[in-house]
Amino acid sequence: MAAPPFKQQVAAALENAQLAGALGRFGEAYAVSRAKAYEGIDFEALRDRVTAVKGYGAAHLEELAAQFEEQATRAGAHVFRTSDPEEVKKYVMRLCRERGVGRIVKSKSMATEEIHLNAYLQGQGLRVKETDLGEWIVQLAGQRPSHMVMPAIHLSKEQVAEIFSKEVEERLAADIPRLVEVARRELRDEFLQADMGISGANVAVAETGTLVILTNEGNARLVTSLPRVHVAVVGVEKLVARLADVEPIVRALPRSATGQLLTSYLSMLTGPAPGPDGAPKELHVILMDNRRSAMAREPRFAQALRCIRCAACLNVCPVYRLVGGHVFGGVYTGGIGTILTAWFDALKASEDIQGLCIQCGACTQVCPARIDIPEMVTELRGRLVRDQGQSLVQKGIFKVVNNRRVFHAMLRAAARVQKPFAREGMIRHLPFFLAGMADFRSLPAIADEPFRDRVREIEQPAAAKEKVAFYAGCLIDFAYPGTGEAVVRVLNRAGIEVVFPEGQTCCGAPARYSGAFAVAARNAMDNIRALEEVDASYVVSACPTCTVALKHEFAATLRSEGHADWAERAEALAAKVHDFSSLVKKLLDEGRLALRDGARLAPVTYHDSCHLKRTLRAHEVPRQLLRAAGHEVKEMFESDMCCGMGGSYSLKFPEISKPILARKLENIRRTGARTVAMDCPGCVMQIRGGLDRTGETMEVRHTAELIAEQLSLTPGRRGPSER
Repeated sequence: MAAPPFKQQVAAALENAQLAGALGRFGEAYAVSRAKAYEGIDFEALRDRVTAVKGYGAAHLEELAAQFEEQATRAGAHVFRTSDPEEVKKYVMRLCRERGVGRIVKSKSMATEEIHLNAYLQGQGLRVKETDLGEWIVQLAGQRPSHMVMPAIHLSKEQVAEIFSKEVEERLAADIPRLVEVARRELRDEFLQADMGISGANVAVAETGTLVILTNEGNARLVTSLPRVHVAVVGVEKLVARLADVEPIVRALPRSATGQLLTSYLSMLTGPAPGPDGAPKELHVILMDNRRSAMAREPRFAQALRCIRCAACLNVCPVYRLVGGHVFGGVYTGGIGTILTAWFDALKASEDIQGLCIQCGACTQVCPARIDIPEMVTELRGRLVRDQGQSLVQKGIFKVVNNRRVFHAMLRAAARVQKPFAREGMIRHLPFFLAGMADFRSLPAIADEPFRDRVREIEQPAAAKEKVAFYAGCLIDFAYPGTGEAVVRVLNRAGIEVVFPEGQTCCGAPARYSGAFAVAARNAMDNIRALEEVDASYVVSACPTCTVALKHEFAATLRSEGHADWAERAEALAAKVHDFSSLVKKLLDEGRLALRDGARLAPVTYHDSCHLKRTLRAHEVPRQLLRAAGHEVKEMFESDMCCGMGGSYSLKFPEISKPILARKLENIRRTGARTVAMDCPGCVMQIRGGLDRTGETMEVRHTAELIAEQLSLTPGRRGPSER
């Protein structure tokens, strides 16, 4: 039976209250247990070591595979190396026939899931039993694992009791100790009667031919030692050079996976296990490539081979928390699963699931191997666009956005057309096919007077010592000009002249994150040209997404599109770029700007925008400014969790954006603060719109506005859209 359309799968997952509850509770508990597990450990230093060890392995796959084969063979193992998943299955089946194998027990192995080994062997008439508790549950349920570490996390104890009851033909209560007892009883005979055990491995050491396996249930030790034949199916990316290289992985894996200091069982197997008569049993190690070597040769994707399968990326992903693993369609789930699916299966197989990534970067922040999943997802999108072209809708949108004069003229026209729908600076209802855009949040009205017009009215300091070019971005320019005014007035107070380059246009982030790199490159060129015309000491932006584009993405995009000369100009420009809060903090530290001492202003809570915290690493600076301005900052729960905006993500997946926003709003309310501050106009749009939709009067303010108010620089307010 064909799978339902992708959007239907997403909708079904979002309607599954059991799934949302299980993943939500685990996500909250995980954050606490992981933090506790890493207490006293320098996480950054540890991930540097893991990255180095795994990076070396990925860069020397052939060399390490040959060394492993030599050492494992010397220890008594049989080693088979292949790039073809079908050859793996045929090797195992041939071995089963030659050794008279009828029953097989398996320890959890993502590599065997990848090639659908169970189904193949069962199709050949063999009895194959998973022995990891979670894997056994999903096997009995006829499902796929939904998580790389906890395969059955999506199931409740009541559902498990129902599954077990059918298996043992006995009515079982949803009592976890009793269910574990039943599993132990049912699997014991499987271990004792099995002719073959099949496992994977967490690490394969080339220096000694050793397999390293970490488990919590002990089943892997039984699988690898009781049957007379043990087959280990190992992806070549599990290879490391030396035995000493195991240590950082063993330190990071359990802490990142489940918040444990160490798993219950750590097994290191060199050669076959001894038999009951003292003679060694058989050990066959299959080193499987399946396009891993091709991935290693791709500079943008080689980093994925550093993955140690801890699934920390899934555990912190706001989207995975809502939809679970099955929506991702393949064996490997979440963001890293999207990348592996594109390589181990086909690029086309990632077409739908790559869109689930909201680009918040939470996964990169916790990855013990420093894998930049969002960047690889963006590259996948670029390849899909190159292979299939842009949709007609995308082409139309980017054609308009790329023409600055047409784009801005349309926005000015929209400011007039919107009047029947705009109230108090917000649009709460839209007609016809546009209605869905204002479904779960109100939208900001387009300003009657854009910032590019209003900035001309601001009197600049007469004897300015420095000049700053202000890159406003589309939202500040046309929706929140009051925020732009606050930025200018704060910098003016420090004796800085602020220049608004008229030629600036969209930063290209929407195009880049959609995979339309050629469009993003043209945006970058237009903005570089406009900003270069200003002889400025700094370029400042009050939008973290735009700041990241200016500081990091212009050069990368231009270089990838073959514009090396423009990339050099982008790099020169990037050296001048500052986000607003960081520049103001610099001015305070230099004594060029002073906030009123002793001010006691209303408490605020602060929402971290994804780009400011995870790419620009400036999340503490706004808090320091707010405190210096006299505000008590009341920290909210999950302050750095995405608000669900994600640029155009909230338009593509409003059904996902909505519950992410709802969780954020609840966390804001719980602080008791009446004002929530942030540094991102996109987050302002999402959070203010959500609060307005529920009729709440809490203020949503950009940090620049609060600093300007403290300096008594805020002009008269012109409506809620500018607050």
